[in-house]
Amino acid sequence: MRGLSATHDLTYLLARWAEGDEQALEDLTPLVYKELRRLAASQLRKERKSHTLQPTALVHEAYLRLVNQNNPRWEDRSHFYGVAARLMRQILVEHARRKHALKRAGRTVSLENALSFQMERSRDLVALDHALSALEKLDPRKCKAVELHYFGGLSMDEVAQALDVSAVTVRRDLRMAETWLHREMQGE
Repeated sequence: MRGLSATHDLTYLLARWAEGDEQALEDLTPLVYKELRRLAASQLRKERKSHTLQPTALVHEAYLRLVNQNNPRWEDRSHFYGVAARLMRQILVEHARRKHALKRAGRTVSLENALSFQMERSRDLVALDHALSALEKLDPRKCKAVELHYFGGLSMDEVAQALDVSAVTVRRDLRMAETWLHREMQGE
């Protein structure tokens, strides 16, 4: 494995782990932990300091869910982090639902507020999750772009690489998805 880039190392270890190599999982852990921590911190960046879900807890929960998957089939680094971003979204939504089991009841919310992940706005996160699920049914690529960019913290270029499209396409997809999500969350 010497001489390979970190991306190739990660992809190689993911493939070995998918084949059942437990040592690969042990070797993989330190390589992905720092990046997962960065993703978790970006998820919670706008959260107030007294928030009960901290980046470390989010990383640990996401990591446990990643390693407990049956027969993982990781295509590459981008696929792995895309799944991690989706898991973090699910964890945040579950946390919001537990903390605020209130119904939306016609409230209007903005995409920006929902993405801020403040506990006062956790109902917005639940509304965003519903809207993203609806978007996924209509246009899975746009939903994936939102997840990778907003939940995964990936740059436009990284999202483009993960989705195998151009950065211009990612920008266009995100603009369209944001507009659609905003309307969906406003109940229009």
